[in-house]
Amino acid sequence: MSEKPPLLKWLEERGIRLEDLINTALELFVPHPGVETREKAEKLLREELEEILWDVNVACLVVACFRLEEDAREGRIPGLSRERYERGPGLVVDELLGMALASYIAGTKGVFEFIRFDQRKPGILKELGPFTNDAIGGLIAGASSNMYTRALREARQKGLWKPY
Repeated sequence: MSEKPPLLKWLEERGIRLEDLINTALELFVPHPGVETREKAEKLLREELEEILWDVNVACLVVACFRLEEDAREGRIPGLSRERYERGPGLVVDELLGMALASYIAGTKGVFEFIRFDQRKPGILKELGPFTNDAIGGLIAGASSNMYTRALREARQKGLWKPY
C-alpha cells in the first residue's frame, strides 16, 4: 500500500510502528501449514495488519483504550484514583476491551490468540499500560489469528495440507 492507514499514522505519533506490531506478533509465532517460516509469517502479518488498520471500528476501540489509559493515569475515571491506577488497578474491563477487539477482527479464534498474547506480554505489550497493552494485544491477536487461518486455507487450496 502506498498510503498509510490513518490508525497507523495515529499509532506512530504515539511511538508504535508497524514493525513493533509485527515483531511482537512474531515473538509468539508457531509454524503452521502455509506459514512455516518467520519470513512468510512476517509477510502475512504485514498484509493483515495493513488491512485491519484501515478499519474505522478498530480505530475507535484502539483510540478509546488509549484515552482510557490517559484518563486513568490522570485520575479522571470515577472510582479509579491516580494512586490506585499506579498501584495496579485490578481491572477486568481492559481485558474485555482487548478481547472485543480481537473478536471483532478474527472471531473466537482471535480471542483465543488474545489470551496467548495477554498471558505472555511479548514485545511492545510489556511496555504499555493496562488499557493500551490490551488494545494493541487485541489488534495483534486478531491479525495473527487471521494470518494462521489464511495460511491454512491457502495451503489446503493448493493441496499442501489435508486434515487427515
